[in-house]
Amino acid sequence: MRATVGSLLPLALAVTISPLPIAAEILLLFTEKPRANALAYLVGFLVGVGAVLGLLVALAGAVNLSSGSGTADGAGGLQIALGVVLLVAAGRRFRRRPEPGHPVPPPRWMAGISSFSPSRSLVVGVAIGALNPKNIAVALAAAVVIGSAGLSTGQTVGTIVVYLVVAVLGVAAPLVVVVAMGARSTPVLESWRSWLEANNATVMAVILAVFGVVLLGRGIAGA
Repeated sequence: MRATVGSLLPLALAVTISPLPIAAEILLLFTEKPRANALAYLVGFLVGVGAVLGLLVALAGAVNLSSGSGTADGAGGLQIALGVVLLVAAGRRFRRRPEPGHPVPPPRWMAGISSFSPSRSLVVGVAIGALNPKNIAVALAAAVVIGSAGLSTGQTVGTIVVYLVVAVLGVAAPLVVVVAMGARSTPVLESWRSWLEANNATVMAVILAVFGVVLLGRGIAGA
């Protein structure tokens, strides 16, 4: 189980280091119901990421991913394909990064974030956690790791929990800062938000490239 968790941690980091979901959490902390909205969004994000991973792990458990099987070879090929996709996406993100001083406008839905209610924050969190293509690709790779490890049901649940805890650390960080620092957290969060908005494309390009290489290596080793 320890080896499986070790293999999952880099994948979970690919989810937690995501500028847009973190920026959304920061903006929610400046709404009329900051803590309720931020907590609802965090819970929704956790549910979305967990639902996708749980579904993919269940599918992986329904097939034979043991070493040397044809399915295992196919899983290795899938990881190679995912790695290539992430590397291509990284290249596109890097080429399309904005010029210094000209950040990309935030998504349209973020324009009305100041009027969000906790229920809407929850729904948006689920959608961002579950429907982000990067999260899905990483969850698929994580499901292959878990499915090929030969774990018991309890161990599988334990590895999923560890993955989810690490995967939501980035989104949870702004809320933790507010709880710990109170009003003194405002300039900290503002500086984080400005940096994330200015460097979103570059950060995402680096993340996609790094984990594209990770998946290529895992796929080659397991193919």
